[in-house]
Amino acid sequence: MKIAYFINHYPKVSHSFIRREILALESQGFEVQRIALRGWDGPLPDEADRREREHTHYVLERGALALVAPTLGVMLRRPIRFLRALRLAFKMSGGSDRPLGYHLVYLAEACCTLSWLSSFGASWIHAHFGTNSTDITMLVHVLGGPRFSFTAHGPEEFLRPVGLGEKIRRAAFVVAISSFGRSQLYLWAGPQDWHKIQIVHCGLERSFYEGTPSAPQTARRLVCVGRLATEKGQLLLIEAAARLASKGLDFELVLAGDGPARRLLEDSINRRGLQERVRLTGWISSEAVRAEILAARALVLPSFSEGLPVVLMEAMALHRPVLATYVAGIPELVRPGETGWLIPAASVDDLADAIEDCLGKSSEELQALADNGYQRAIARHSIDAQAAKLAALFRNPPTTASQ
Repeated sequence: MKIAYFINHYPKVSHSFIRREILALESQGFEVQRIALRGWDGPLPDEADRREREHTHYVLERGALALVAPTLGVMLRRPIRFLRALRLAFKMSGGSDRPLGYHLVYLAEACCTLSWLSSFGASWIHAHFGTNSTDITMLVHVLGGPRFSFTAHGPEEFLRPVGLGEKIRRAAFVVAISSFGRSQLYLWAGPQDWHKIQIVHCGLERSFYEGTPSAPQTARRLVCVGRLATEKGQLLLIEAAARLASKGLDFELVLAGDGPARRLLEDSINRRGLQERVRLTGWISSEAVRAEILAARALVLPSFSEGLPVVLMEAMALHRPVLATYVAGIPELVRPGETGWLIPAASVDDLADAIEDCLGKSSEELQALADNGYQRAIARHSIDAQAAKLAALFRNPPTTASQ
C-alpha cells in the first residue's frame, strides 16, 4: 500500500516520533512518500534525520512562484473540483485568525502536492498536526486526491481549533495520541463523527529500550529536555532551583534544548547566581539527549501545556523516574508514587518540594520507580504495536458509528 505523509516541517529535532512512525510503517510493508512544506535546510544533529531529508519532497523549496504552474494545471484540468476547493478555502478563512491570502496559498500548495501524489500512486495521505498541514491535505482530497487522515497532538490544535470540526467531518479517521486528546477532539466534532477518532500513541523503537537496563543514577542531577519556551515552564524550574540552592541542597540541573526563551533563562540563571548549578546544552542529537537522561537521577518537565511529551516515555523506557505536571495526557502515562511525581502546573512550591523529595530518595526507591516506569512505557508505547494500529486504520478505516 502506497501512502503519503504530509508535515509542515520535516525532519525536525522535536519530530523524531514522526520518523519512527514512518519507518515502522515501512517495516510493515507500506511504501511511504514524505512531503513537507519546510525542512530542506538548517542543521540536523541526527544522521537519521539527515537521511530522511534526502527522501522528502519540499513544497516551498523552489519558492512561491513554483506553485503557479501546478495551480493553473489543476484549475484547467479539474475546474469543478478546483472551484469546490476554492470555496472551502474561503470557508476555512472565515473562522481563522489568518487572512484569506494564507488559505489561498494552502490551495496552491495542495495543487503542487496533488501532482506528486499522482506520480507516486498514493492511495492515502496522512498529516501530522491538525493545523495548516491538515488544511492542505483536506484541500488535496477535495481536488480529487486520495482519502486523508490526520494526527492531532495538541496543545496548538486545541488552543486554536480553526475549522477543526470541518477537518474531522471530512477525514476518513483522526488519530489522538491520548484519551485527553480524544476528548478535546470530541468537543469540536459532532457525535456522529466520534467513531472516527482513534487513539494511537507515539512510540519508541525496540532498540531504544532493549538491552541491559541502566540502574538509576545516585548522582544529584536532574535533566529537563525540550524546547526552551515560556509554556514549557523552565523559568519556574529555575526559580525552584534557586529555592533549593538557598536551602543548601546539592544538585545539578541540565536544560537540554534551545528555543526563544533561552535569553530569558540565561538572565534568570545569572541573576540568581546559579551558573555553577544549571547548564544549557543547546540543540543536541537524539543520542546526546539519551546520554543526558542516562546521566541523570530523573527527568523533570514543568510544562503548562502539552500533548503527551515523547521525552517522558523515553526517560521511563531508559529506567529514569519522571517529574511532570498534571496537564493534558501526562497523567495517563505518569502515575504519582509509582513511576514518578505529578505536580500542579505553575506551582513553584510543589515543583521545589517534588525535586527535593526526588533528591532525597534512596537508590532502592529510585529503582522501584524506574522499574514501574519502564514497564508502563514499553506496554503503552512500542512503536511496532502502535504502527500496527495505524496500519489497520489505513487498511480498514472506521465507517459507521457502531464501529
